Amino acid sequence: MKVLAITGGVGGAKLAMGLSQVLSPEEVVFAVNTGDDFEHLGLHISPDIDSLTYALADQNNTELGWGRQGETWQFIETLEALGGESWFRLGDKDLALHIQRTELLKAGANLTEATTRISQKLGVQHRILPMSNDPVRTIVHSDQGPLAFQHYFVRERCQPAVSGFEFAGINSARLNPEIDAWLDQCQGVIICPSNPYVSVDPLLALPNFRARLENLPVVAVSPIVGGLAIKGPAAKMMAELNIPATASAVAAHYAGLLSGFVMDNTDKNEAKQIKIQTITTQTIMVTLADRVSLAKDTLGFLQDL
Repeated sequence: MKVLAITGGVGGAKLAMGLSQVLSPEEVVFAVNTGDDFEHLGLHISPDIDSLTYALADQNNTELGWGRQGETWQFIETLEALGGESWFRLGDKDLALHIQRTELLKAGANLTEATTRISQKLGVQHRILPMSNDPVRTIVHSDQGPLAFQHYFVRERCQPAVSGFEFAGINSARLNPEIDAWLDQCQGVIICPSNPYVSVDPLLALPNFRARLENLPVVAVSPIVGGLAIKGPAAKMMAELNIPATASAVAAHYAGLLSGFVMDNTDKNEAKQIKIQTITTQTIMVTLADRVSLAKDTLGFLQDL
């Protein structure tokens, strides 16, 4: 079965890792949110692409939950001592990746080409495709005014109350042609357990993307378990938007798009509130075995649809 997996953030990367263990590079392609991308210290930084790249390369930092394994911090510590901006914690190994990406882009490569070059150098065989080669930037509207996503997420540590989101550049952005081509042959779509509002919505907001999914079965995995987000600020955002922090509210957010919904056994009592076909299973992924198990359950459900 050929599948498109939509992903962003650490939660999405966990299921993507499981899918990569079950499906070959000819069977799954990963479409990644780039709304989190930003320019910092003269470098093009793509946090969601990097989270997935490090996960598939088995080089993600499991202690921190983000960044690269075996990281050191001499650059950022020295920058801080010199009075520079140090709120975005760039590790030394991670810095090298950002420099290489920026150099490739300056030399004329697009973001897909740069991502492919870097991921292959790290031994990744599956295709990691930015949602677009055109710049899209997520703006968080908050009680402190509009904030660039990384300013909200990292610098302000998700503390401002949110009131909405904007994807600057979305109207002129084009869906990655390689994703578009893959949709012609793929047989189903999985939305990984990523934040619906800031990790998945930027992809769905791309012109004509939702229309391309209309004739395909689409399954989403809930990032909310027992009223909490396993990783990140999704539950906090939902509360501030006056949306219940529940799995069923996530399903409702994707109304009209989904063929099926996957949520944790903890929330099985909510299944009756969801109008589409729903399964419950263990969606909390601590180990590689957990990631593979959820990938198999999700794929089996998608095939049944």
